Amino acid sequence: MTQINCVLCGASTNQDFCEPCMLDLPQLPENHCPICLWPVPTSEICGTCLNNPPAFTRTIAALRYTFPIDALIHALKYRTNLFLASILANLLIKKLKTTDILPDVIIPMPLHPFRLRERGFNQAMEISRYVSKSLGIIVLPDSCTRIKHTLPQTGLPWKDRQKNIRSAFDCTIDLSGKHVALVDDVMTTGATLNELAKTLRKRGVIEVSNWIIARALPEKNQIGPHSL
Repeated sequence: MTQINCVLCGASTNQDFCEPCMLDLPQLPENHCPICLWPVPTSEICGTCLNNPPAFTRTIAALRYTFPIDALIHALKYRTNLFLASILANLLIKKLKTTDILPDVIIPMPLHPFRLRERGFNQAMEISRYVSKSLGIIVLPDSCTRIKHTLPQTGLPWKDRQKNIRSAFDCTIDLSGKHVALVDDVMTTGATLNELAKTLRKRGVIEVSNWIIARALPEKNQIGPHSL
């Protein structure tokens, strides 16, 4: 078997991560809301999702968004280390192979044309390619577009995030009766994914799964009520 170097520590291995690094990757809390992945005591739907149900049905994430996964995602997005797309996708694929709920199509989170020109690629699309090939599910890369060039969501208060992303997407394809998986790198509050899911619902989609590399969560001692 071909030996390569662990993407994190450089040790010789036959996969993307050596076994110690793989075992040390930041996992999601064992008990979490199946819709938004927020930590809850009994793995039931959290109060926020019960009181104000999002447009998406469920969220599946490979890992928690903290070191070193945050650094790998940052290196893909902002340093154009495109080889990391397959490595991150493989982490998600491993998680997806444990679910028996598969969608009809995959839609990567679209970038606004300005941001796409600036970056040169859409990281969600790059990840989607590998997920699609592994699971045999078609990608619809041009079915949805980002028509509003928004401020970066990072750092904005929740109410401002909702306002910032409102009416940001357009979808031109009839998806009546379809189950769609939205692929993205990071889910923070879920505002962007929820807005795209709302747009898809208007096009007839009956089920929306978020497929995410990493879910951002507060530190354990800071976990409390949240808003999607």
